[in-house]
Amino acid sequence: MTGTVLTADLGEGVRQISLNRPHRLNAIVPELLDDLVAALRAADADAAVRAIVLTGEGRAFCSGDDLKDFAQQVGDVATTTAYIERIQDVTRAIVLGDTPVVGAIHGWAVGGGLEWVINCDFAIAAEGTRFFFPEVSWGLFVTGGVTEILPRLVGLQRARELILFGERFDAGQARDWGLIREVVPADDLRARAAALAARIAALPPGPVSDLKRILARRHGAGLDAALAAETEATVRGFLDPQTARRIATFD
Repeated sequence: MTGTVLTADLGEGVRQISLNRPHRLNAIVPELLDDLVAALRAADADAAVRAIVLTGEGRAFCSGDDLKDFAQQVGDVATTTAYIERIQDVTRAIVLGDTPVVGAIHGWAVGGGLEWVINCDFAIAAEGTRFFFPEVSWGLFVTGGVTEILPRLVGLQRARELILFGERFDAGQARDWGLIREVVPADDLRARAAALAARIAALPPGPVSDLKRILARRHGAGLDAALAAETEATVRGFLDPQTARRIATFD
């Protein structure tokens, strides 16, 4: 695959999927969402692929929604809802797919990019990686099922603080809070993620996919309900004229 997402088979049942808008720090646009969903679904449907490494090209994993493209993302309720649902489709592909996903994260993981980190089964971050949720400060709302998943990982109080205040945190804090598995030197990041993915791929696939599915659904319809509620709140934020005025100040 070429364009906004690259794929490469690394051997040993591992496929690497890379966000490929390095000139915009892999910021999210509709084409990237379509390409990423397609790449994740194709990997999940390929019996030869037993683990995925998700990463980004260039200086960052993902800087979140491309606010330079905001005007193209906002239309009537139906158009905006379709765009937000496409963002949620990425989470569905990562969390509800059968194939484990290992994130190899570097630079920045912001907004939707941080949500995808949280969606991964495991994430490894390079030293110096920074994270935050900017959505509420713009008048928007988080997506990616994080209102369901994040409190499980870091506790309700910290999840509330991270989403509401958008405070920046580093890879060491993310590891200590349980958001990521480990922090490694930048030069070792992809090799370490590929090794972990190969370790997963070498396991019997049946129990691996069963565990992934059971853990994702262990709170019943919690994730589905969270995704639906997030979509509704995010569409309201996108369509609020005050949001457009705030984002017009973005440089």
